[in-house]
Amino acid sequence: MFSNKKKIDNLFIYWLKTCLAIVFLIIIIGGLTRLTNSGLSITEWELFKGILPPTNETTWLLYFDQYKQIPQYKLVNLNMTIDEFKIIFYWEYVHRILARLIGLFFLIPLLFFYFSGHVNKKYINICFLIFILILLQGLVGWLMVKSGLTHNITVSHYRLSIHLIIAFIIASTIFWLIKSYINQKKKNFFNFKKGNSPFLILIFLIYLQVVFGAFVSGLDAGRIYQTWPLMGDTYFPNDFDISFFKNLFDFNNHSLVQFYHRNLAYMIVIYTIFLTSYIYYKNLKNLFIPLKLLIIILLFQIILGILTLVSGLNIYIASLHQISSVLLVLIAINLYFFQAK
Repeated sequence: MFSNKKKIDNLFIYWLKTCLAIVFLIIIIGGLTRLTNSGLSITEWELFKGILPPTNETTWLLYFDQYKQIPQYKLVNLNMTIDEFKIIFYWEYVHRILARLIGLFFLIPLLFFYFSGHVNKKYINICFLIFILILLQGLVGWLMVKSGLTHNITVSHYRLSIHLIIAFIIASTIFWLIKSYINQKKKNFFNFKKGNSPFLILIFLIYLQVVFGAFVSGLDAGRIYQTWPLMGDTYFPNDFDISFFKNLFDFNNHSLVQFYHRNLAYMIVIYTIFLTSYIYYKNLKNLFIPLKLLIIILLFQIILGILTLVSGLNIYIASLHQISSVLLVLIAINLYFFQAK
């Protein structure tokens, strides 16, 4: 009996780690889909069809004709050939196939672990919550695509940010569950006991930065100012009117969104310095190594952010910038896990 329980435990951990890897991969593919402007290439949800890509020229022409009806084609890609269309189609196709895969790969083993009775229900309940988030993510993904099919040449940056943040929440929850299960410690994530809050604030700031990163990506706001440390010749964008307070909340303004994204990065650096001082002042030795990992990834993320900007949004650097943002979130959560009461 004990041997069987151990096997189930090992399977459960391997399953969670594989799910985390797939979520990580789909975030990367999703970022590249956005960077290549491929997200609107498939104009129907195709929940139960579209599992296989087009297999003949007739089907390819059908998909291409559907794409020709939307503003992105008419206003941006009017001279696109069918071979060029196939490239953006496959980016979106792979993204959708991975989404289906994570849904099935999560549900079927989850039912097995649920009915096996060997995994504590408190962990299983969290897994069901993750599955609900996965379903919600699929719906939000389609609503995001739908926002770019009628009057816009790209998707809504608000819906894009929701889509991205849900993906980060799914990855974060799976990672927290893995840490809890391996250490056999069921810790509550949102626990504001004394000593936890400084670490939760850091995670909140990073999540907020992810949201503004999605705003920048969705609006192509990185193309407005491609200089650093100044935005053109000034610290604050000189093409923005600050005479009205409400303008500071105009998240449709490209320059303002980029300004916030830059300054949130500075804020995270300053806060990390404060947190480092706090950890060493309290002599929290168990946090020294996780803290060093956090600092390394944070510096790497900052360098990539600057290079993304000054390189004219090089797609490879921009993709690495997004990948490191996922790592930064997970490493910040790892730091918090060792402190959480």
